Amino acid sequence: MFVVALRQCSGLKGCNSQIRKIHTSRQCNGLASGKLQELQSEFNLQIKMEKDEEYPFDDFEDEALTSPDFFEVKNMVTLHDLFDARVHFGHKSGCRNEYMTNYLFGSRLEVDVFDLDQTLPLLHDALNFMAHIAYRKGVILFLSRNLQNMHLIEQTAKECGEYSHCRKWQENLFTNSVRHYRSEIRIPDLCVIFNTKDTTVEQHQVVSESAKLCIPTIGIVDSDCDPRLITFPVPGNDDTPATVQLYCRLFKQAILKGKAARAKAEKQKK
Repeated sequence: MFVVALRQCSGLKGCNSQIRKIHTSRQCNGLASGKLQELQSEFNLQIKMEKDEEYPFDDFEDEALTSPDFFEVKNMVTLHDLFDARVHFGHKSGCRNEYMTNYLFGSRLEVDVFDLDQTLPLLHDALNFMAHIAYRKGVILFLSRNLQNMHLIEQTAKECGEYSHCRKWQENLFTNSVRHYRSEIRIPDLCVIFNTKDTTVEQHQVVSESAKLCIPTIGIVDSDCDPRLITFPVPGNDDTPATVQLYCRLFKQAILKGKAARAKAEKQKK
């Protein structure tokens, strides 16, 4: 009996030692877990501080992205404004590009007529995107090859603090910029193309180069243009002076709205 009792006591002592080891191990694991959580929180705080230094207005940007019309661009232009500016006039039906057929209302006297019910929401989307680019201090480049409207487009870009290129486009100006400028440059964040055709038969080279570099584009596409490589195509007349004046006014207003909202956000942040 004494031997059995001794063995039982020995077993209890072994169990107690095992219990102490398990308890000590759990304490160590708890301390390690607490230390790990503390290090993780410090790391997250450091990442947040670095992100705030690099992008100090993320809260405002999130607010702008959650609103479907943060800059209220839909109040800038109506269907009646497009009609008065003769945006619905296209080219001769014989010059029609097959990919523009869906944007047409029909033709009259062998002249294509655009469906402004489709043009208006597409123009709203383009203006909204442009305002967001300006809000994030992006570089916007206006492009045109129409000599009649060249000075108006250049003046509009100057008034809203952006850039323009209305001269002959040098080949690979974007895709091989180092060769042209002898150094690394910043390419535009958005290209606004008033005439997507360089000549009556050739497409402007900036369309394909922007697509290769994933640069978003807003393009006024007439009935003889190819809209497939344009990020935000706006079907409509691209050469009438009254129409171009409307486009310039709207683009300028959208850019200034975005910049004004950015200045206001920076002031509130400070």
